[in-house]
Amino acid sequence: MNQSRSSRRLRVLFLPHPIYPGLFDPWGKDVVAALRDRHDVAIYDPTASLREQFGSADVVVDHGGSAGTREMADLSSSVRLWQILGTGTDHFDLVYWRSKRIPIANCPGTFTAVGLAELAVMFMLMLARRFRVAELRFSSGDYYGPAGMELRTRRLLLLGFGASARELAKRANSFGMLTSAIDAIPITGQAVEEFCLVEAGGPERIEALLDGADFVSLHLPLNEETRHTINEHRLRLMKASAFLVNVARGELVDEHALEKALRNGQLAGAGLDVFSNEPPVPSSGLLTLPNVIATPHIAGATEEASRGRAEFVAANVERLAAGDPPLNLVV
Repeated sequence: MNQSRSSRRLRVLFLPHPIYPGLFDPWGKDVVAALRDRHDVAIYDPTASLREQFGSADVVVDHGGSAGTREMADLSSSVRLWQILGTGTDHFDLVYWRSKRIPIANCPGTFTAVGLAELAVMFMLMLARRFRVAELRFSSGDYYGPAGMELRTRRLLLLGFGASARELAKRANSFGMLTSAIDAIPITGQAVEEFCLVEAGGPERIEALLDGADFVSLHLPLNEETRHTINEHRLRLMKASAFLVNVARGELVDEHALEKALRNGQLAGAGLDVFSNEPPVPSSGLLTLPNVIATPHIAGATEEASRGRAEFVAANVERLAAGDPPLNLVV
């Protein structure tokens, strides 16, 4: 890093989640704490002038959830970095920001990888032990049932083999599961050996591996190629005893087809942390099913992930202050 410019204070504007301001704790608090000693940090005020707030900022830290608007981008002539606090950019109008020549960076997926993997394990255990059914029976006075199954020797198929999938593979190996993985980026022989993969391949192998899987866990980014990766046709390829886990993005799954498969006994159950429309309506058909375990998009919401992202954002701002290019620029 160029130390001669490392002491320059930058003006940083934090843009909270537009729908859930309560998410400021811990995500926003950790970012402010990581930056405030070396830079001038302000929190976006929706009642104040956009021109004054964005026209004077060097850096905007965007919590996500479509917080940034085109009007904000139009007024950000002095902004030298638009830092997304998350990893995914599916909520973001990348083309428009690029047309304004505003550099965009996101946070690496490594910060939430463990949280996503651990929640996926929780889903697999709860589904395997038929937790919802057990809970309902217990509350009605029925005891000693139902019988579940062990994860040992069960086949796990990972769709996507990035950071969270690799963390899940480690944990699945500890349970004695037989893990396969699919990724658009070729999976090296070294990775196959390191993560004890039974099979590995590209997207063309998805359907061949689906029919033998006991658990299918999604770890893909959302884009036009991956939207509805799990559709009606592919659900029909899965075993009736299989389970689907999604801790990535809701629109990776055709939810109408999934609900139909779960109701018709084509699929044994699903663990869902993400949905096509968030938050989903509480009366949503999927949420009423006894073979669905659902959580409110919390897989990556850990104290460790929040601190890690805040430290990354602070380091990127420091790089900018020193005249060095930010890391993780979205191209």
